[in-house]
Amino acid sequence: MGISNAIPSLLLSILMFGVVGNYAQLTSDFYSTTCPNVTVIARGLIEQASRSDVRLTAKVMRLHFHDCFVNGCDGSVLLDAAPADGVEGEKEAFQNAGSLDGFEVIDDIKTALENVCPGVVSCADILAIAAEISVSLAGGPSWDVLLGRRDGRTANRGEAVTALPLGPDSLEILTSKFSVHNLDTTDLVALSGAHTFGRVQCGVITNRLHNFSGNNGQSDPTIEPEFLQTLRRQCPQGGSLTARVNLDDTSPDSFDNDYFKNLQNNRGVIESDQILFSSTGSPTVSLVNRFAENQNEFFGNFARSMIKMGNVKVLTGTEGEIRRDCRRVN
Repeated sequence: MGISNAIPSLLLSILMFGVVGNYAQLTSDFYSTTCPNVTVIARGLIEQASRSDVRLTAKVMRLHFHDCFVNGCDGSVLLDAAPADGVEGEKEAFQNAGSLDGFEVIDDIKTALENVCPGVVSCADILAIAAEISVSLAGGPSWDVLLGRRDGRTANRGEAVTALPLGPDSLEILTSKFSVHNLDTTDLVALSGAHTFGRVQCGVITNRLHNFSGNNGQSDPTIEPEFLQTLRRQCPQGGSLTARVNLDDTSPDSFDNDYFKNLQNNRGVIESDQILFSSTGSPTVSLVNRFAENQNEFFGNFARSMIKMGNVKVLTGTEGEIRRDCRRVN
């Protein structure tokens, strides 16, 4: 069974048997009568924007992830700080500041949708739709996006700092950050595979390259030696912390399973990526091997995990609101 057939079947089983949470509150045809062209409009604008920014698809995918891990999938990551409204702004959290991007295309999608179906499509749903489109455009899987989320009225910078993964996180910490959202080890490894495209700032990996475990001049011994020298040239000690390197040096702008092959060769860029393979005896190792060998298996599991993640603490019904502007509450 191909990916295109496997994902709807998976979706049907989730809807019928309630595998996780309240999937039944979200449906793939939520806007079929109120805003039927929502996906077509979003796809057109993402395709247009990605022509001038090869990194756009990875940026948009990351927005959805960083949204769902803080307050749930409620569009809170899009809110600008507004102290008068009690909104802290998650954009200023350490893991997001200066690196989270792609907001403009989300704004463009929201503006276009407000013009044709005002007050109907939530910003949280736009993020979910845009993430699937971005993965698909980069060569990855497609899946039926469940819709019907509503937007939160606040953001939580403190939770963003504690909830979002960090480069030096141990496998135990990573697992904990996922499990709090009912995401298991397979979800952890599959969703980490999103690092098959996009870039990372040197500031995230500089200690791994030059000051590992607080030892000046020392590097993480798990890094393949030739690759270490490449990374050190790209991110020299004392160099720019905002310079960027490819997360996947094999196919940096394509969504494929090369990320897992890189981990097998000790060429993971971020420490919390490589640890998935370098943790001897961990169940993550066999998952990395499976996904490296079988791209379709990775794609199927990634789609399944995206559906699960997209259901984290969603607001539905009369909860929250439908923002008119994704950057501020109504």
